Amino acid sequence: MKVKSYTDLIAWQKAIALVTSIYAATRTFPKEEIYGLTSQMRRAAVSIPSNIAEGQGRGSTNEFIHFLGTAKGSLFELQTQVHLAKELGYLNQVQSKLLLESTHEIARILNGLINSLATPE
Repeated sequence: MKVKSYTDLIAWQKAIALVTSIYAATRTFPKEEIYGLTSQMRRAAVSIPSNIAEGQGRGSTNEFIHFLGTAKGSLFELQTQVHLAKELGYLNQVQSKLLLESTHEIARILNGLINSLATPE
């Protein structure tokens, strides 16, 4: 599988959209969370497309797969943080449902990408 640019990857495009959604959702979190959950969620979200980009830029399929795995780890971290934010009352049911649906979609895309890269052509 040859990709000209990481920006062509649907996984990266969807992850960028997720970052935007996370920033919007955390904007209303309590001020005392600015260095806590707000920061954690934003950093985890930013890590997802960043690792996709870095991995694709490495030039090695094995390194790309490794960085996609790291992106998945950040995605699962973010899922946990969305659950926490809902439990703490910082996100409502609709917000958390939409964010989690987005993370599940990205996870499926990343799994497909990893499987396609791991399968010899």
